[in-house]
Amino acid sequence: MTPLKRLTVTGPGALDFLQHMTTNQLAKKPGAVTYTLLLDEAGGIRSDLTVARLSEHHFQVGANGGLDLDWLLRHVPEGGTSRSKTGGVHIADITPGTCCIGVWGPLARALVQPLTRDDFSHEAFGYFKARRTYIGHVPVTAMRLSYVGELGWELYTTADMGLRLWDTLWEAGQRHGVIAAGRSAFNSLRLEKGYRAWGHDMTTEHDPYEAGVGFAVRMDKGDFVGRAALEGRGAETAARRLTCLTLDDPAAVVMGKEPVYADGVPAGYVTSASYGYTIGRTVAYAWLPAAAAVPGTPVHIEYFGEKVPATVAAEPLFDPRMERIRR
Repeated sequence: MTPLKRLTVTGPGALDFLQHMTTNQLAKKPGAVTYTLLLDEAGGIRSDLTVARLSEHHFQVGANGGLDLDWLLRHVPEGGTSRSKTGGVHIADITPGTCCIGVWGPLARALVQPLTRDDFSHEAFGYFKARRTYIGHVPVTAMRLSYVGELGWELYTTADMGLRLWDTLWEAGQRHGVIAAGRSAFNSLRLEKGYRAWGHDMTTEHDPYEAGVGFAVRMDKGDFVGRAALEGRGAETAARRLTCLTLDDPAAVVMGKEPVYADGVPAGYVTSASYGYTIGRTVAYAWLPAAAAVPGTPVHIEYFGEKVPATVAAEPLFDPRMERIRR
């Protein structure tokens, strides 16, 4: 998790600034975490973010890269003053001085709870919440988020404490059979859960409703960048959709960027693909016309000249009732 971009947005005008820059409602109590989007003026998705309100005027932003930082900085008026009358805004890139370790799985709470004095139960530390605490002797900002579809936390600390945090978690996890997992496992699990990856599944060429992230748009919260372009749009008006596919043959594999055929003619392309170890077959996401993006629709993916049969599937494939995350 450490390579991901981390920013802080602070100051009396921080909330109003972020409200203007992003699509979701951020006016929540400290301790809340929100999934939201950055749009361009045409309503295209520039990025997706997680925004944690750590105190009244202090927000930590999980971003996709330097372009997000540049976009935010370019929208802060000269002198670091927000668009509101409540004061200034300061944006800082804290990535070099911080790190993050994700702990996820059915036994994540059993691993983490003995290491802290704070209550990590579902009732005391709900989903999409954040708090400052200690893991062993390491001060962390813990966020109850999951990009993999399982119970767990993102644990942030300073770069100099990163190895100590890892060692603390690794040692405590031995009795639970802990394993170290990398990006490939991350990608497989997020596809089974239907989580989008900006730059792969969605870009500025797509609006939130086409990409299936319209839930992160609150048109009733007031003005924000890209809002005017979204007027009159919705999931029901989208001519194309980011669509979940499963390959019919459990042994078949595709890699991403392959053309997709519906009724024998080119209809779209694969954005991301990975073998789904939970469901026992390859999962792919693809852009398809809305008429073809109906669960049960048969399609073909061209992989090195071979037409591989696949089927449009309802999403998410894994834990559709969110019971594993919210417990």
